[in-house]
Parts: sequence; C-alpha cells; structure tokens
Amino acid sequence: MHAITIPVPGGPEALVWAEVPDPAPGAGEVLVEVVASAVNRADLLQRQGFYDPPPGASPYPGLECSGRIAAIGPGVSGWSVGDEVCALLAGGGYAEKVCVPAGQLLPVPAGLDVLSAAALPEVTATVWSNVFMVAHLRPGETLLVHGGGSGIGTMAVQLAKAVGARVAVTAGGPEKLERCRELGADILIDYRKQDFVEELHKVTGGVGADVILDIVGAKYLERNVDALAVNGRLAIIGLQGGRKGELDLGKLLAKRAAVTATSLRGRPLAEKATIVAAVHEHVWPLIAGGRVRAVVDRTLPMRDAAAAHRVVEEGSHVGKVLLTA
Repeated sequence: MHAITIPVPGGPEALVWAEVPDPAPGAGEVLVEVVASAVNRADLLQRQGFYDPPPGASPYPGLECSGRIAAIGPGVSGWSVGDEVCALLAGGGYAEKVCVPAGQLLPVPAGLDVLSAAALPEVTATVWSNVFMVAHLRPGETLLVHGGGSGIGTMAVQLAKAVGARVAVTAGGPEKLERCRELGADILIDYRKQDFVEELHKVTGGVGADVILDIVGAKYLERNVDALAVNGRLAIIGLQGGRKGELDLGKLLAKRAAVTATSLRGRPLAEKATIVAAVHEHVWPLIAGGRVRAVVDRTLPMRDAAAAHRVVEEGSHVGKVLLTA
C-alpha cells in the first residue's frame, strides 16, 4: 500500500507519499481500506518531530479515518467485511489501509456519505469526552469555545446547542464568526479586536462561562479563570499558546472552579472504547437526525498532504480539511 511517511521531521515538504508494507489485523482489530482521513493539529506536531505516536501505534500520521472493513482479526464480533465505518486512531490514517482496534470503530451515521464521515471521530470524541463526560455541561449553562471555527470548535458549538446550552465563541474575523453563528453560536467574540473576558461578562451580566473549552493553553490560562463562573469548569485540550502559565489559586478557590487537561491519543484502549461508545450513543442520533453535521472546509488528495498541512497552519479554514486516499 501507500502511506504518508515522515523520513525527516520538518515543514510540510517532510510529508512523503511512499510505498510501505500492508498492515495485518491482530487480535481485536479490523483492517480498514481508507476512503478519507482528516488533518488535525497533532499531525502537524508529529510532522515537526514534537509528537511521536504511542508505543505500538502506526508510525504514519492521521488520528481518524473513514472507509470500509477489508478484514477482521481474531476475537472481533459485530462487524463484517464491507461495512462502512469511521474510526478513532492513534496513528496511520494517512494511508490506504489501517488496522483499528474494534472498540474505536463507529458505523457511518445514517444519511452521511463515507467520505464526509472522516471529519467526525476525533472531534466528536474530543468534544463529548471533555465538555460532557468531564466538564458535565448542562442545559441552560454557558459554554465558551476558543477557536470556534476549528474542527473541534464547530462540533462543540453544535453539540452544546443540541443539549440546550448557550454558546460563546472566540474566532478571528467576521467570516469565521458568521460561520459560527450559522452553526448556532449565541455570543460572537473576535479575539483580534475584543477581550473575551470583558465581552463575556458584558453579555452574561458578570456571571461568566460555566464551561470553557480551550485549545490555547498557557496564553489564556489567567484570563480563562477570570472568565469562569462560580463552580465553572475549564477544560484544556491544546497548547497552541504555550504549556507553562501562572494560575491564581485564590481566584480558583473563590469560584470553587476546576481545571482539567486531557489528551486522547495516548489513552488506554479501554478508555478510548468507552468514549467511542458514548459518542455512538449520544452523538450519532443527533447526526442522523440532522441536528449536528460534519463541517468540511475542503478535500484534497492524500498524496498532497503537504498542501493540506499548509492550509491548516495558515488557519483560514472552517471545520475539517479532509484527505482522500
């Protein structure tokens, strides 16, 4: 088969479409013929040499894919060759074939084509696990989403609205904010021109956000705590603004607030399977019912992954950038 390899870490040109050995499913795994994968920020870090795959994972980038089951390993039940699926991966999505633990498979949602389904596994698993399973967002509460135009952001807006929450977003520029509004965002904040703490307090009467989903990290840590409501929960899932920040524990105590930080890629298989099962139970019916949709900015051939990485690095996209095998 062919896959995107990284012989030497570096810029987008480090991504090389090359012939590699075919994978074979082991116990508890299925082999998926890939139709599409999607570009995530973690792929950019792996390309640069900063985010190696977990032990035993495929060395190729790609944290999600969609396709059709080509073979089934020992001990797998409930799936058949030919089933259309999408999958959460620890790596290997940028390839024509990939082996997937059965617990990380999802059927393509009803009414959605198999290609577009590649935009779903990573964002739905990340948002559901952090916003709902960890931060316990409830109907009537306010969620602040940083990076509202990203793949994570566009999914977080939709899922929060679907459960009856009010949603605030930060994004760069009127075009991205308008797309967020179309998806259901109630409070639109241009981080290039506005201070999100001031704007959020203005709209909420000084109360703040019950839950904040943050991809920025250290740069926003102090202001995120300022933006939290009493009993608020800050869920950190990215470090685009740095990894070391100063935390005023006095403010945190006064607000009886919580700060959590999670990643998905390196979790044990059992934890990933639990998250995927929860996504199947709670999110898939919303997609099938048309209340939540995959947001795809553009689709590029997988062999042109370098171009796709440049798009994501430039940051003008809304939703996911897909790669077709």
